[in-house]
Amino acid sequence: MDGTERKGTSRRGFLTTTLAAGGALAGAGLARAQGAPDPLITEVQSWAQGWGDGVDATPYGLPIHYESDVVRRNVSWLTADAISSINFTPIHALDGTITPQGCAFERHHSGAIELSKADYRLMINGLVDTPLVFTYEDLERFPRVTRTFFLECAANTGMEWAGAQLNGAQFTHGMIHNMEYTGVPLRTLLEEAGVKPEGKWIYVEGADASSNGRSIPLEKAMDDCLVAFKANGEALRKEHGYPVRLVVPGWEGNMWVKWLRRVEVGDQPWESREETSKYTDTLEDGTSRKWTWVMDAKSVITSPSPQSPIKHGPGPLVITGLAWSGRGSIARVDVSLDGGKTWKEARLAAPGQDKALTRFYFDHVWDGSEMLLQSRAIDSMGYVQPTKTELRAFRGVNSIYHNNCIQTWWVKASGEAENVEVS
Repeated sequence: MDGTERKGTSRRGFLTTTLAAGGALAGAGLARAQGAPDPLITEVQSWAQGWGDGVDATPYGLPIHYESDVVRRNVSWLTADAISSINFTPIHALDGTITPQGCAFERHHSGAIELSKADYRLMINGLVDTPLVFTYEDLERFPRVTRTFFLECAANTGMEWAGAQLNGAQFTHGMIHNMEYTGVPLRTLLEEAGVKPEGKWIYVEGADASSNGRSIPLEKAMDDCLVAFKANGEALRKEHGYPVRLVVPGWEGNMWVKWLRRVEVGDQPWESREETSKYTDTLEDGTSRKWTWVMDAKSVITSPSPQSPIKHGPGPLVITGLAWSGRGSIARVDVSLDGGKTWKEARLAAPGQDKALTRFYFDHVWDGSEMLLQSRAIDSMGYVQPTKTELRAFRGVNSIYHNNCIQTWWVKASGEAENVEVS
């Protein structure tokens, strides 16, 4: 079976032939039986008989209540307290690539704080010619840029190292979002302060109680990092670091410090808590490696999946998902229906963008049989997303971070899906 036809029948042909034969396709929800009028077509409905809401009913637009299930979700046993915890983007219910701020995942180390623009300050100090302090209004006066990047927590999919654990794409892969950021290149501010020749690293910290300090090589800081104050065209949300956060494209989310208050230039890394006892990778031999900043190529099918089962029965089926790479853009995504025995190329919704999410589609005619759905990303560097067996050969099963293995969904004849391991 390929992505377009099965047994010589195209998707259009499938619909035309079935309808012409008088087939109801009621299970697929594609048409009603001939001779059975649909009152939603033949009768005037209540919503067409009176006034709707005025333009000022919701000054800040909100999703309609029919979409109330499309929300971030927490896993209660994951952390001791929600103050220092994670919730997950409902990637199974979204399409396209841009994540609405209102359902983009959160990660806090001491809770989301309220910091006004008027009270905001950003200091640059250390090995610089002129230590500087910027207000929010100062930042707005610098030339700005707009870029789209994904942010992925290093622990995304981390619970799956030892086997299939969580039954839903939101929980296995939902520590990710993709937004359009607007701000000032960090390079611009560092050049304003004047980095001394011996400066090789920066240390960034936030204004919250945890501060979440991280060391970043100066080369990365001067490359594509942003001091961002807008996301998807509007102010950052409180939970995403309002009013100003750091954007570190392609690198683990822990480095994207929120409520950014200080950038210190130094000649060596700081070895902070968040880069020694945390965010290091435990290997098979028990040792740990650090400085594994880059998020490697990865993908996941978001539908069908455990939270997005097939409800329409056999027939045309759109298999869709997301792919991304911190080392460049997505060049290709392959889809397997049989647990990796055979692969077929999926269709990219648009050419892959550097360090941003890419949406893929695989148009299929489902015959109602079981499937072991997988996707495999290939990035612009030629890197191929690995199986879990390939990762375990080096990493073992004791790691937490940087699990970019191929994910498997077992789709049953009922259309329900389950997280299983096919290594």
